Amino acid sequence: VLARAHDVPFYVAAPTSTIDFATRTGADITIEHRADTEVTGPRGERRTPRGAPVHNPAFDVTPAHLVTALITESEVLRPSFRALRSLR
Repeated sequence: VLARAHDVPFYVAAPTSTIDFATRTGADITIEHRADTEVTGPRGERRTPRGAPVHNPAFDVTPAHLVTALITESEVLRPSFRALRSLR
């Protein structure tokens, strides 16, 4: 979002092995959530008040319309990213 707001291109560099060709949209991606302790007390040292709410996703999903291109080990793919299906 910040890249778009400042007219900076946003590239995703990832191996094709990490692209799920069966997933049609980002809304279909299940986000893994990691342990609260990664945020509240790394290395066992509490840094937040007990009971403080924590949101700790393992990753996020960038909406496709904000991505300038995907850089893979074999090519640079630009929207509509249809060429990805040929890499299966």
